[in-house]
Amino acid sequence: MPESSHASAVRTAMRPGVVVLMLTLLLGLQPITTDLYLPALPTLQLALGASVSATQLTLSTLIICFGMAQLVAGPLSDRLGRRPVLLVGLSIYCAASVMSATAQSIESLIGWRALQGVGMAAGVTCARSILRDLYEPQQGAQVMSRALSGLGVIAMLSPLLGGALVQWFDWHLAFVVLALFAAATLAYVLLRFEETVPHRNPQATRLGPLLHNWKVLLQHPTFRAWTLVSVLTYGGLFVILAASSFVYIGVLGLSKLGYGLMMAGNSLAYIGGTLLCRRWLPRHGLRRTSQRGAVFSVVGGLGMAAVSIAGLHLWWALFVPQCLFAVGHGLHQPCGQSGAVGPFPEKAGTAASLSGFAMMLGAFGVGLWLGQRLDGTVYPLSFGVAAAGIGLAVVAFTLVQRDGDMAPAPSAAGLAVPQGLP
Repeated sequence: MPESSHASAVRTAMRPGVVVLMLTLLLGLQPITTDLYLPALPTLQLALGASVSATQLTLSTLIICFGMAQLVAGPLSDRLGRRPVLLVGLSIYCAASVMSATAQSIESLIGWRALQGVGMAAGVTCARSILRDLYEPQQGAQVMSRALSGLGVIAMLSPLLGGALVQWFDWHLAFVVLALFAAATLAYVLLRFEETVPHRNPQATRLGPLLHNWKVLLQHPTFRAWTLVSVLTYGGLFVILAASSFVYIGVLGLSKLGYGLMMAGNSLAYIGGTLLCRRWLPRHGLRRTSQRGAVFSVVGGLGMAAVSIAGLHLWWALFVPQCLFAVGHGLHQPCGQSGAVGPFPEKAGTAASLSGFAMMLGAFGVGLWLGQRLDGTVYPLSFGVAAAGIGLAVVAFTLVQRDGDMAPAPSAAGLAVPQGLP
């Protein structure tokens, strides 16, 4: 069966609107899990008597467990199908969220956040895999940009809601909201999702073939180029997620609610980037759209560094260039995620999981760096985003232009192809 027929054979299983909402909810697990409790970090630190570095681990541990679990969730969904992995993963996430809300120590909270990361991995990895099950790479990037616009709304509302909850109630309530969101997503998957894997691969989780497939993916230049885009753009975003509450609230004096409003504005800029992506993809394609995103990323990052060095330590002075980086992130994210899995329709789960693991490994490294560098100044935030912007510009204008072709990888390249697929 030709690769194009593979995509169209599954595409009719669900209406496009159902697919987009499904992807929005599943991908939305990531920003709501990280963003909703950001305004609570300083309060949580005081309430549990924890150090800044220990409090930071509630985010860093979530991210590394999220990344590592993707290495299992992706191949498992290739073997068993997306639906069972989603149902189990979302159930684990719900339980971990409830237990996080009852945590009485920083150690127990870190442990439950780790389990949250495992459940989140199932949702996000399957979402990226479903996209490749149903669509060709460029069309998939357009569908992804629609879903990510919805994700941007979730990201916009999350810190705003989190700030209100912490300011008027208690930090525990933030985790109750996460449990409710996951329960609603689980119900939607249970009622509306139809399996998108036409042929399950019983070899997908065997260690030998799995290691071989990872090796082939890592050797593929297209996979490397687009995965590096995803790693760098999410790395810059993670600097903002992990450091911004300490800088804007602790250093620059914003209220928790004011911080939530500011981060909502940052998410609005991100939504603008996804809308630009949707408009530019049909005209310019993935590679040129990524180039344009890199301009926003590097100007935003260097702008934050410039105002910091100039001594203009005001929240709005940092926020304006930060929004430019957010626009670039909205352009890079759909391109990077769709581009990395594009050549591998028969191994979408494995490709999505390995790309996602690389993103989270990069974010974990950023978190460890920030844990040592947050020093009561604006510099770790601004210099970290600047470094990500420079890296994105280099990759988008070099590796992506040279290696970012979306042609499917031939099965002869060494990927183990399931029975009945090309």
